[in-house]
Amino acid sequence: MRQSTGQISRFGTLKSLFQRFAFLSLVGLTFALMLIGKADTVLVERARVAVTDTVAPILRVMSEPASAVSNVIGNVRELAGIRDENAELREANARLLQWQSVAQKLETENKSLRSLLALTPEPTASFVTGRVVADAGGAFAQSVIVMAGRSDGVRKGQVVITGNGLVGRVMLAGNSSSRVLLISDINSRIPVLVGESGQRAILAGDNSGRPRLLFLGTAAAAVPGDKVVTSGDAKAFPPGLPVGQVVKIDDGVMEVEPYAARDKLQHVRIVDYGLSGILESAAPEG
Repeated sequence: MRQSTGQISRFGTLKSLFQRFAFLSLVGLTFALMLIGKADTVLVERARVAVTDTVAPILRVMSEPASAVSNVIGNVRELAGIRDENAELREANARLLQWQSVAQKLETENKSLRSLLALTPEPTASFVTGRVVADAGGAFAQSVIVMAGRSDGVRKGQVVITGNGLVGRVMLAGNSSSRVLLISDINSRIPVLVGESGQRAILAGDNSGRPRLLFLGTAAAAVPGDKVVTSGDAKAFPPGLPVGQVVKIDDGVMEVEPYAARDKLQHVRIVDYGLSGILESAAPEG
């Protein structure tokens, strides 16, 4: 027992002496390297290059597994994303197929009802697109000039629209340009339907940018937010063209905000719906 205790004590002493010696050796080596670095920079630089060249292949070999693991993780995540996207596309495709079957059914029913009613099909509309180059309006007029004219098939009285809604109609057609009377002009009168109930009214411009509803049964027949579309009465405009929505009702005056804002007009579509009752005489010539 005493011998074992003595051996352990000697091992502890040797370990302590080794640690001290190692520490002092590292300190001395550090100072030696610093002195060598100051005395011979070329030698130190060569040593650094040699160490770098020796360690670089090892680091490359060690980095390859990490890079491979990173690539595998990235591929797994990408596959998971593709799987989720594929599931969403399958659901969307199923919904589209369902709507396709509904549309085909409605189309068949529509053809059957048209044949029973002996309904005359509406003529196919033709159109040209023109760029708005000038705002010819002012305090007493609301009109724009469009670069499309008679040479492009434009005629007086044709309907002018954008992707948002009704703009107005052609009041004067030149050879290569046209003047368009906006729905906000004081000379504009458009038969419309208001709200879900389809109350009939006349949309009258007043040069303010917000035309008003006239001849509506009662003020209670419209509320802010009601949509306004053309009615097709008098064959001035085709039915169902979006015009705007009711935004203000004050003391019986009902104002409509047009969907096609005058200050945002860049390109418009001039459409020939083949209507025989266009009110050409109501559009001023200048």
